[in-house]
Amino acid sequence: MALPNQQTVDYPSFKLVIVGDGGTGKTTFVKRHLTGEFEKKYEPTIGVEVHPLDFFTNCGKIRFYCWDTAGQEKFGGLRDGYYIHGQCAIIMFDVTARLTYKNVPTWHRDLCRQVKAKQVTFHRKKNLQYYEISAKSNYNFEKPFLYLARKLAGDPNLHFVESPALAPPEVQIDLAAQQQHEAELAAAASQPLPDDDDEAFD
Repeated sequence: MALPNQQTVDYPSFKLVIVGDGGTGKTTFVKRHLTGEFEKKYEPTIGVEVHPLDFFTNCGKIRFYCWDTAGQEKFGGLRDGYYIHGQCAIIMFDVTARLTYKNVPTWHRDLCRQVKAKQVTFHRKKNLQYYEISAKSNYNFEKPFLYLARKLAGDPNLHFVESPALAPPEVQIDLAAQQQHEAELAAAASQPLPDDDDEAFD
C-alpha cells in the first residue's frame, strides 16, 4: 500500500512492514535498492518512510512498498496505522547485539496482534524464514524479497530475472568465512532448542 501522495502502479504490489529495534539496519537495508531511495515518500503523521522497491521476476514485475519506521520504535511501539493492510513483514535484529534478538518475539507478537492473521502471509512461528544479510556489502540483499515474493505469489519456482538496482557495496566480505559461518548456523539450527530460553518465543 502506497501513501496517499504516492503514485500507484498497474502491476502487483504489496505492503511490506519492516520492524525491529532501532539501530538494527532497517533503513540502511531498504536504501540499498536505489529506486526505493529515489522515490521514497515521508508521512510525518505516522512517522514512516515508504520506499517502493521494484523487482523483475519470471512472472513479471512486482513492487514492495517497504514501510520503514523512521525511528518511532524508540518511543515504545508503533502506531496502528503502520501495520494496517500489511501483507508481509521483515523483522530485523543485529547478530552482534543480543538484546535486539531477544526482542524479536515482541515484534512478532505486535505483528500478529495488529495485522489480521489472514492478511499475514507468514504469521506462525514455524513459517518464519531467517536470512543473514549485510546491507553494507549487499550480501543476500534479495533473499528476503525473493522468499516473500514466492509466498505471496504461491509459486515456489518464482525467481528474479535481473538484479535489483543496488548501490555499490561499502565493504567487501570474505565469502569463504561467511559460508563457514552459515554452515555453523545451519548446524546450530539442527540442534534441539534449550528449554530455558523457550518461553521468550511463546
